[in-house]
Amino acid sequence: MEHLEIERKYLIRMPDAALLSSLPSSRIEQIYILTAENGRERIRCRETDGKKVFTHTAKKRLSDLTRIEIENEISAEEYRAFSLMKDPDRNVIRKTRYLHEYRNQVFEIDMFPFWEDRALMELELSSEDQAILLPPDIAVVRDVTSEKNYTNAAIARSIPYETL
Repeated sequence: MEHLEIERKYLIRMPDAALLSSLPSSRIEQIYILTAENGRERIRCRETDGKKVFTHTAKKRLSDLTRIEIENEISAEEYRAFSLMKDPDRNVIRKTRYLHEYRNQVFEIDMFPFWEDRALMELELSSEDQAILLPPDIAVVRDVTSEKNYTNAAIARSIPYETL
């Protein structure tokens, strides 16, 4: 299904463990695949409460905040077949995603096993100029929406990050 993905991304300090334990979460495995197209394609396995959902996603950048996203659910067999097309220049990403609702906004907090002091937080928007109310229980370091080093594709290349 094709839609516009408009989002803001923030670098945050590691959230409090008590807060995280109170939030719904999923484990995610994400693999970038080689394609003949100029866009970016990935497959993802999301496991929530023991149930796995597999998706194939293609994205095309329109601006720093907006992308065209085509995402379809696929079978476990299709996931395995696509995984054979893995981009050799990118590592498999494994992360835990927490959903933090604040003032009718759902923030996605992605925790990576290789970061002990930081995480990423995203918010999908209905428009590029939508007002955002950041949750007060999350320490935002800065908006990294326009910083290419904080895309999942860049993280999969193991680009080093500065310390907070």
